[in-house]
Amino acid sequence: MINTDNICALATPSGGAIGIVRVSGPDAIGITNKLFSKDISQAKSYSLHYGVFSDTRHNPIDEVMVSVFRTPHSYTGEDATEISFHGSPYVLRLALQALIDAGCRQAKPGEYTMRAYQNGKMDLSQAEAVADLVSSTNQATHKLALSQLKGYFSNELATLREQFLKITSLLELELDFSDHEELEFANRDELLQLASTIDDRIVSLAHSFKIGQAVKAGIPVAIIGRTNVGKSTLLNRLLHEDKAIVSNIHGTTRDTIEDTTDIHGLTFRFIDTAGIRHTDDQIEQLGIRRSYQKLQEAAIVLYMTDGETVDDAFRDIATYCEGKKIIIVQNKIDQSKTPIRSQEYEVLQISAKLGTGISNLEESLYKAANIPAITENEVIVTNARHYEALKLAHANLTRVIAGINANLSADLLSEDLKACLDNLADITGKGRITPQETLNNIFAHFCVGK
Repeated sequence: MINTDNICALATPSGGAIGIVRVSGPDAIGITNKLFSKDISQAKSYSLHYGVFSDTRHNPIDEVMVSVFRTPHSYTGEDATEISFHGSPYVLRLALQALIDAGCRQAKPGEYTMRAYQNGKMDLSQAEAVADLVSSTNQATHKLALSQLKGYFSNELATLREQFLKITSLLELELDFSDHEELEFANRDELLQLASTIDDRIVSLAHSFKIGQAVKAGIPVAIIGRTNVGKSTLLNRLLHEDKAIVSNIHGTTRDTIEDTTDIHGLTFRFIDTAGIRHTDDQIEQLGIRRSYQKLQEAAIVLYMTDGETVDDAFRDIATYCEGKKIIIVQNKIDQSKTPIRSQEYEVLQISAKLGTGISNLEESLYKAANIPAITENEVIVTNARHYEALKLAHANLTRVIAGINANLSADLLSEDLKACLDNLADITGKGRITPQETLNNIFAHFCVGK
């Protein structure tokens, strides 16, 4: 796609020592050249130039470094320049105004990445990874975003597409050459094997969304227990700041308090809940009801007690949280309490006030999250749109497999197969198999007679 207009925008956050302005479009180099003290009209791509940047009236604005990128070797795939100014907001405003006066317009949000997609520099899933990379908050989210940006997910889908092309070609052979008795077609067992192999991988990718979502949104951990056992003190200790009010008065926390922290490269989202007790206070009752609601969201439950045994409320909580990882946290061990023993649940002794045992608790939380070690080339689905597309693809491919088993005709199988392909193509914005491509594959890989 060819864009006829030139765009400019600040590419770095304001307030830094350096501010970079990015220019992209068919005349990006020419416009920059008008305002720059050196002639870069014939400059090579990936070259760097030092000089003075001025406005259209030749009033100097700043001494700058200009990077030149020529199509298609730029982020957008167009001619582009990146101009490094000193980070003064005033200087950057003058620079942008000068570029607009010289023939640029202010870029819209996300327009550089949109142009990169339109010009074939990346597919949709990679474009979405740009936003994920910018917003990454820990090691895990950074690795997943970088993996997707580098195209590992796209390559996985491309491999599936090649396998789909083989099935499509086999079915097209059956449709178009069924009246030629001398031809040999792949039997239904081969089709079934191919379809099942593809479906297994699609299901595996869809299942990875649970891990991806936990990494991206943070693993939810509910801290629950009776009033005044130290839940808010523990939250503050885990967050390394005084987020929750701490008091000896029962019922201080009347609503849920949430915040996140990083443990070994993973984000954990802690939820401090209202203390569980019988009360006539309507506001506190509402807080307790919300505590139970938050328990449904939690992947891990820290049941906190300051006693030497678990109280009756624990059994109700354990029943309510069936299927979730529950860790009993015995607080105030600095008061020489007898350790709680349990064969069913992990028990940790801590002093939230003094910080004793907190590192052990963090280790237990990390293990309880059960997130596998993430490498840069790991393919884990983190985007809800991708997950929905994979689910639809699985549903359509399930019908294909059922149709093969039922010995349905090739034309009926092709409809569900096409729908499955479209589902996967929606993820990257490309990849639909054309009739011509199918025919090319048939004649390239199958013997159809002499």
